[in-house]
Amino acid sequence: MNYFKKILRFAIPYRKYGFLNIFFNILYALFSALSFAALIPMLDVLFKPDQKVYAEPVYKGFSGLKDYLQEYINYRVTAYSGDDDMKGLVLVVGLVLVLFLFKNVFNYLAMFFITFLRNGVLKDIRNNMYKKIVDLPISFFSEKRKGDVIARITSDVLEIQHSFLSVLELIVREPLTILFTILIMFGISAKLTIFVFVFIPIAGMIISRIGKSLKKKSDRVQKEQGEFLSIVEETLGGLRVIKAFNSESRFYRTFKNSTERFFRFSNSLLNRQNLASPTGEFLGILVIGVLLWFGGKMVLVDKTLDASSFIAYMGLAYNILTPAKAISKASYGVKKGNAAAERVLEILETENPIKDVSDSLTKETFEESIYLNKISFKYEEDYVLKDFTLKVKKGQTVALVGQSGSGKSTIANLVTRFYDVNKGEILIDGVNIKNIKKKSLRGLMGLVTQDSILFNDSVKKNIGLGKENATDEEIIEAAKIANAHDFIMELPEGYNTNIGDSGNKLSGGQKQRLSIARAVLKNPPIMILDEATSALDTESERLVQDALEKMMRNRTSIVIAHRLSTIQSADCIVVLNKGEIMEQGTHDELMKSGKGYKKLVQMQNMG
Repeated sequence: MNYFKKILRFAIPYRKYGFLNIFFNILYALFSALSFAALIPMLDVLFKPDQKVYAEPVYKGFSGLKDYLQEYINYRVTAYSGDDDMKGLVLVVGLVLVLFLFKNVFNYLAMFFITFLRNGVLKDIRNNMYKKIVDLPISFFSEKRKGDVIARITSDVLEIQHSFLSVLELIVREPLTILFTILIMFGISAKLTIFVFVFIPIAGMIISRIGKSLKKKSDRVQKEQGEFLSIVEETLGGLRVIKAFNSESRFYRTFKNSTERFFRFSNSLLNRQNLASPTGEFLGILVIGVLLWFGGKMVLVDKTLDASSFIAYMGLAYNILTPAKAISKASYGVKKGNAAAERVLEILETENPIKDVSDSLTKETFEESIYLNKISFKYEEDYVLKDFTLKVKKGQTVALVGQSGSGKSTIANLVTRFYDVNKGEILIDGVNIKNIKKKSLRGLMGLVTQDSILFNDSVKKNIGLGKENATDEEIIEAAKIANAHDFIMELPEGYNTNIGDSGNKLSGGQKQRLSIARAVLKNPPIMILDEATSALDTESERLVQDALEKMMRNRTSIVIAHRLSTIQSADCIVVLNKGEIMEQGTHDELMKSGKGYKKLVQMQNMG
């Protein structure tokens, strides 16, 4: 129930729909019970035409309310029909029909209003999850598979709607239906009604035994769903590699094994769930059978109950079965929903370790320097950077070089605060970046990565990501600086051409130039280039390099370089090895020293 309460807080904005639902459910429950009680006068007209009431009955207090109501309806029927019994029958049938009509109208209205609450909660949970996914640090998703996150925001949230939120409909309606029905049943025969109470705890015990393992089984199903969605997501992302290495059958086997487990877990869960309905129904019929025997004895032998009241009583007893079954089903729903809610709330309640401090600053300008002061950082166990110190003055271009795994890209991740340092501090103009608002810090920086991350949208929208409400002229100007304007104009619809999923309709060089245009449009004082040309052919590299040089003019740049030919004009080249600085200086200085940098240049030239 703890998860249920947490999910329920999402219903607060829609509480007016909840109250309307409760109001109409109360009316539904009342009319549901009355519609069966109204059968008694109809049966009296049919089976006791000789017992007409010609004098208006006198009310003798609450204890005689049942007899008074019965006699009053008989009196009204007698007054209306006179000697024509069919007129009386039509009146009573009309009364029953009107009561059933009201019952169903109120049922519809109750369902109508709860729909807004259910779908509103569903929308808000999804919006909150998406907001949280975007807000959480990159490290969170290196532990979670993408498919699992997709499963949580789709099927798990739907499961909450089907289970938890359908329970909201039952919380008021079904218990009240049972309550009103039992009150009328007590009015007809207290002795007979005690029999119903014997049944309810026995049924409850049996049903709760079945339901205990549902949460565990449901959790397994949802985890497996996340698993095979991850496989689908990875397959679509790596389709070229899968085909190139003839690995289709291998991936198919992995997917087939996952769906096989999903098949087994789902069967186990649904079969356990399906046991609820027949069990509940049999227990219900069992009690009806006992009531028929016991009530029949009261009518035929003891003469303490008349036949029409007994028939109506049986209708009322059956009227309890449906809500009782719904309540038992709902208890399963809560158990199933618990597993889904746990997975959804795990994301919603994850604390973001990289957050703004209460008195964080908004920094609009960059004036002096970026200073990495004795920083150490590790992703898991081993430190990637150890006691690393570097100063980048305003207007300088600093290049970071070194073998793969030496910590170059980590520096870019730390300066942009995608991760926080374990030791030391990073200062911008003397202010620790932990004391600057994240949005403001990242507003000072432009990022061009090795993998051009583009979105399934138009060229214009992809470049425009760099600046909200950018004009067409600004977007074209940015594209020209990035040497992208000419190829964009050759596309079928120019700047309005859709570039496909991840920009797959473009070449590597074209994608990279769009990424540069995006960074140019943002026009930040600090540029971070993470191996921006390493994946390109020579022709594309020349165009991209030219675009980068145009962009880096009058800016402070941190360039993570793989191809050393691209950074010879840098103000300072820092050579890294296993997270530590081996040497630093200009290209000429480092070539003269003849250490690590010269060896790297010679290796690349030989290649």
